[in-house]
Amino acid sequence: MRESERISVLKGVGEKTEQLFIKAGVHTIGDLLAYYPRTYDIYEDPISIGEIQEGKTVTVIGAIFGRIQVSQNKKMQITTLYLKDMTGTLKVIWFRMPFLRNTLGRGGVITLRGRIVRKKDALVMEHPEIFYPSASYEEKRNTMQPVYALTAGLTNNAVKKAVAQALEQVEGIREFLPEELICRYHLLDRRTAMEGIHFPETKEEFYEARKRFVFEEFLIFVLSLRMIKEREDRAKNHYGFCDQPKVDEFLYALPYELTGAQKKVWQEILRDISGESVMSRLVQGDVGSGKTIVALLALMYTGLNGYQSAMMAPTEVLARQHYENISGMLEAYGIPLKTELLTGSMTAKAKREAYARIEAGEADIVIGTHALIQEKVQYQNLALVVTDEQHRFGVKQRETLAGKGVLPHILVMSATPIPRTLAIILYGDLDISVIDELPKNRLPIKNCVVDTGYRNTAYTFMKKQVQSGRQCYVICPMVEESEMIEAENVLDYTKLLREKLPAGITVEYLHGKMKGKEKNQIMERFAFGEIQVLVSTTVVEVGVNVPNATVMMIENAERFGLAQLHQLRGRVGRGAHQSYCIMVNCSDQDGTQERLDILNRSNDGFYIASEDLKLRGPGDFFGLRQSGDMEFKIADIFTDANLLKTVSEEVNRILERDPNLEQEEYWALRERLDVYLSKSYDKLNL
Repeated sequence: MRESERISVLKGVGEKTEQLFIKAGVHTIGDLLAYYPRTYDIYEDPISIGEIQEGKTVTVIGAIFGRIQVSQNKKMQITTLYLKDMTGTLKVIWFRMPFLRNTLGRGGVITLRGRIVRKKDALVMEHPEIFYPSASYEEKRNTMQPVYALTAGLTNNAVKKAVAQALEQVEGIREFLPEELICRYHLLDRRTAMEGIHFPETKEEFYEARKRFVFEEFLIFVLSLRMIKEREDRAKNHYGFCDQPKVDEFLYALPYELTGAQKKVWQEILRDISGESVMSRLVQGDVGSGKTIVALLALMYTGLNGYQSAMMAPTEVLARQHYENISGMLEAYGIPLKTELLTGSMTAKAKREAYARIEAGEADIVIGTHALIQEKVQYQNLALVVTDEQHRFGVKQRETLAGKGVLPHILVMSATPIPRTLAIILYGDLDISVIDELPKNRLPIKNCVVDTGYRNTAYTFMKKQVQSGRQCYVICPMVEESEMIEAENVLDYTKLLREKLPAGITVEYLHGKMKGKEKNQIMERFAFGEIQVLVSTTVVEVGVNVPNATVMMIENAERFGLAQLHQLRGRVGRGAHQSYCIMVNCSDQDGTQERLDILNRSNDGFYIASEDLKLRGPGDFFGLRQSGDMEFKIADIFTDANLLKTVSEEVNRILERDPNLEQEEYWALRERLDVYLSKSYDKLNL
């Protein structure tokens, strides 16, 4: 069996199961072996009931106390028992498992392993695994069991069996890292690492296997960026730009002066688009730092030079807002440029008319969503594309946009607070500019971290803000109530606020499960001030600019990452009025308050990112998140920051010695890199 063979060669993987694997992105044996566990179940020593803590997954041994009960709520049956040991009694619940009343009804000692949650001020073990008799737990004790990301119909057990079979039968798992690197950095060979990542016998074995694959992912990623950069550096700038006095007149007429950082970045952009090579620049600035006005200057400069430019936004509502703001400013300041809006929800007729104006060169600045790069859009002389980090794309996408093979300049805007040392590596295909100061007229957001007892005070404060003409956001981690998770949800919270706040205050909700048209309508109504309080999930993280919104209340703040909390907070503080962020901590778990206090004492996203990195520490390897659009399978740019820097330095050494990886020791690595690059050019979220 070889890595290139279809997964259906495995015993037990029929046509139906193969389709489930394909849905999960697994087509071949090689894909399966690279389908790393997303986390692990670690079967540790049992603890007493008196030692349990909220949020932890633990194992307890005890006797069944009293009768096992089965109750029915509006959604499902819940089985409840009480487990007792010498230190206390623990309530245990299962969902949709009424048969347990008969299975466990005989009483006696059992071992349970499950997550501890808080329900109505009491600690409860939810839906635990049962070991009956208790001695059966010994087989799994002190082991790490892989837990895979699943698609509907595919079980964890099915993936485990398939991986085990593949590891046993595959011939010659090919090594592509040069022997020199494996020795220098004490890395495991690829086969040993495969076994260690899927079925580690110890934590140490897992750490070593993971280190190998993190190194591998970073090496391919950084090498690919350098190759892309090299190709784009050779792309000639075919556009002739000259000074445009109207841009300086516009800057002089603005009611405020650009910050020193904004001026510096604008000069860097001017130098790029007038240089010998095509611009590829990232403008990194914290929320509210004034990236949009810099982008507008670039769009304006391009248009006044007789070329077209395009600006892509992540949502239709934001695209429409950019369109209205930019159109309004051009008209107000007498800039003779025409704007065009292009979004997916426009009627077929409206799109056709927009396409015709764009192709004829009647539209100088085209603003929209991903619809801007559809095949039907033909630009006459596109010279600049302004995009955000969600829409990063590479050479093929640029060629599609330009149509005639002349690559446009690219300006990428990012509000993700990544420390500069990491940004230089992660955005290795882009030159980096940083806007590191806020506009002078911006008032710092006032922050507070509170417990659930503060809620009524917060509602009174929100009422006063609305009565003063302001608007408020409330963020909940969930859309609707769940038996599985104890957290605030959007639908119930909206009902609650409608009861708590005066009748004249309009409270509406927004969440990702709503249809696109419905979401757009809600966001537009909020932007126009028709909605005073918006209860939402994190879909507002990339939303419209609402300068009138002054309160951001985040429920279950402990459930969000620091960077995400900072992005949410950035939805307020955009106008002339004082803004506030209220973070409600619903957990008494160790470290939660310490984490949230970082946000409480600072509004600086770069400081927050570096503190987050310190707090997480090198041992925080479980439940790793994806690193934005980098789509690493196993690496994490914060936790593995030091290894990322090491790999970047190693790439410098390799390319200095052999720029095209032509030496025999790099042949396998080059082959692997070519495959990665071919996929990247098709998709390029790099």
